[in-house]
Amino acid sequence: MLKLQTIAAFENLYACAKKHGFEPKIDSGYRSFERQLTIWNEKVAGKRKVLNKNGETVNIAELSEQELMKTILLWSALPGTSRHEWGTDIDVIDAAAVPKDYEAELTIEESYGVFGNFHKWLDTNLFDFRRVFLPGVGRVQPEPWHLSYVPEARKIEQSFTAENLAERLSSSGILLLPQILDNLDWILKEHFLCYFEK
Repeated sequence: MLKLQTIAAFENLYACAKKHGFEPKIDSGYRSFERQLTIWNEKVAGKRKVLNKNGETVNIAELSEQELMKTILLWSALPGTSRHEWGTDIDVIDAAAVPKDYEAELTIEESYGVFGNFHKWLDTNLFDFRRVFLPGVGRVQPEPWHLSYVPEARKIEQSFTAENLAERLSSSGILLLPQILDNLDWILKEHFLCYFEK
């Protein structure tokens, strides 16, 4: 679940945004290791769409296991490395801008389109949050909607160890485990550690 400190910080952001005509809504908050594992395994098994860096669906039958792993990592965190597991990170939209019968998809197009004004406002009004997945940093595609509550996230970043993650993954039933373990240093460098607060 979301940490109380994260909720309190979001409520502060909400109150300020409301004064400017926005209505921030948490579209995705806490996500457990088990939930992230289900998402990962369903993508590997072809039960969920796998997208390339342009957001287009790929035919996973045409990919090697290592290529599949790397492609999934563009949009989905490896279980145990999703910041949503920490209770400090949220995906936000502007509920006031959502047209009737519209379901937000959390895409770059939305960030510059229907939620464009909200994201411009957020550029200078993040309070104790920060955007993590930015252009030019790591290999995860940019996610301007993803906000991390810095004071609590920093504590978790400082306690992370690769050894604990490898042990947890090894007993989890995750698909593509050999490829993951063989590439774990690269995955952590390019998809996880590079997003830690400097």
